[in-house]
Amino acid sequence: MRRAAVSITANIAEGYGRFSYLENIQFCRQSRASVYELRDHLTTAVDVGYLNQKKFQELDSLAMDAVRLLNGYTRATKKLKAASSAV
Repeated sequence: MRRAAVSITANIAEGYGRFSYLENIQFCRQSRASVYELRDHLTTAVDVGYLNQKKFQELDSLAMDAVRLLNGYTRATKKLKAASSAV
């Protein structure tokens, strides 16, 4: 779980540091995949009894907030790419 969580922010940072918009978008997609990986680990933690349902719902809601933020950031980056291509 820790590895997946760290991967989320690490991919965002690495994508931001890349040269092109397309590379940035690809790293955002990888970050989004890490959020889904983390959600799977949370589901497993509930299944084996390490996490109660209430805490799971709280953490899962935060994870989905992260997905929405990443989706918005990706859309904004695509718009920047389109605007830079139009010039």
